[in-house]
Amino acid sequence: MPLSPRSTLQAIAHRAMIARGLAPDFTSAALSELKAITTAAVATSPATRDLRQLPWCSIDNDDSRDLDQLSVAEALPNGATKILVAIADVSVVVKQDSALDTHARQNTTSVYTAARIFPMLPEKLSTDLTSLGFAVDRLAVVIEMVFAADGSLAASDIYQATVRNCAKLAYDSVAAWLEGRAPMPPAIGAVPGLADNIQLQHRVADQLAALRHLHGALSLETIQTHPVFDGSILTDLVADTPNSAKRLIEDLMVAANGVTARYLAAKKFPSIRRVVRTPAHWDRIVELAADHKAALPKEPDGVALEKFLLTAKAANPAAYPELSLSVIKLLGAGEYVLELAGGAVAGHFGLAVRDYSHSTAPNRRFPDVITQRLLVAALSGHPPPYANDELAALASHCTKQEDAAKKVERQVGKSAAAMLLSTSIGKSFDAIVTGASGKGTWVRISQPPIEGKLDNAPAGLKVGGRLRVQLVSTDVERGYIDFVISS
Repeated sequence: MPLSPRSTLQAIAHRAMIARGLAPDFTSAALSELKAITTAAVATSPATRDLRQLPWCSIDNDDSRDLDQLSVAEALPNGATKILVAIADVSVVVKQDSALDTHARQNTTSVYTAARIFPMLPEKLSTDLTSLGFAVDRLAVVIEMVFAADGSLAASDIYQATVRNCAKLAYDSVAAWLEGRAPMPPAIGAVPGLADNIQLQHRVADQLAALRHLHGALSLETIQTHPVFDGSILTDLVADTPNSAKRLIEDLMVAANGVTARYLAAKKFPSIRRVVRTPAHWDRIVELAADHKAALPKEPDGVALEKFLLTAKAANPAAYPELSLSVIKLLGAGEYVLELAGGAVAGHFGLAVRDYSHSTAPNRRFPDVITQRLLVAALSGHPPPYANDELAALASHCTKQEDAAKKVERQVGKSAAAMLLSTSIGKSFDAIVTGASGKGTWVRISQPPIEGKLDNAPAGLKVGGRLRVQLVSTDVERGYIDFVISS
């Protein structure tokens, strides 16, 4: 009996995980440990604060249940604002060097494929006992930030607390409300004062973003899609679009990750930093800008690059994702590196920040678990739980496995796209050129937003050019999609 479309993609994903050195399944030892965990952790230290009375909320994808963070704001005198970000305390449940930790350490991340999610931690934990779910008491590491009226960071602190999520919210509905396109989500109205609180968070997040962009943070935008299934049948691939609610969370998390990095440095602890180095291929970025009739300085300059990007987006929004992708590739991949106490590593060029760790998603990323264990040790007055050479090896391993996970996600995404188009052989589509080089020419159709190779492409095609193409073949197993110019 042939596999259903979803099952076919799941099988492709499973094979891809193994081929890339990732573990698709939990070991029997990990599952045995999991069985013994029956309740969420509770506070055992008198230093743990009780912050359950605050109007905490989560904002995530509609279907997300692995909720890593909550946020809340408080207006202070003189236009200042206190922002609290609560991060799920995974370290108290997942013990270092346990079988569950070993699995998380191997994969280092949850892998989100078009057919199946391969969670870093079992769902019993990540979507329940270590998730900051609605209306349940959970332990958290709280990052407290006080911002002055101009958006600058005036003070910060980190401590452990018990929190309770008052409203589980979704990006799209919150964004529609914030942007005036739809009524307030009922879950917000059900909590007294929450609407004003989220508006305050939004204003502060906008200030933080504006300050970073003044210093050269980059407005990059690529097309990401998520699958839509009707039962086991893949019916569509829908583009994910940026919105104000996603930016709100992103900007607060960037700020929280900076505080985390500086806190560990102040405690003279080592840390794992997330860096995007100053571009080694800046000369090629200069050439790319010149192709768009723009001039960039000879030396790397984030402010000048951001100005060019914004101008290019305004001139040709449809082609902007391809330009963004080209810049991202030339910037170089992000990586994890060890920073020793008193040392200095490269910052994050794309975010225009120097101090940056990954600490806000411990249910989904292993570097965040490592950082959380370092934080808890520092808070408790204990020595670092990892030796420096072990941290250096873990940083390199996390970088390698993150790259492997992204390759799995891309591979399964291509197979899903090929599957979706498999019944459209011979049809013609409007398309835009997304790549043109000696390696071949690629185009993207808009409905659905899928990329494929253009066979026998004529010379002279340039990225951003528009044309009419005809689909001639698909290969689901390999994720191949081939077009020719429509006659």
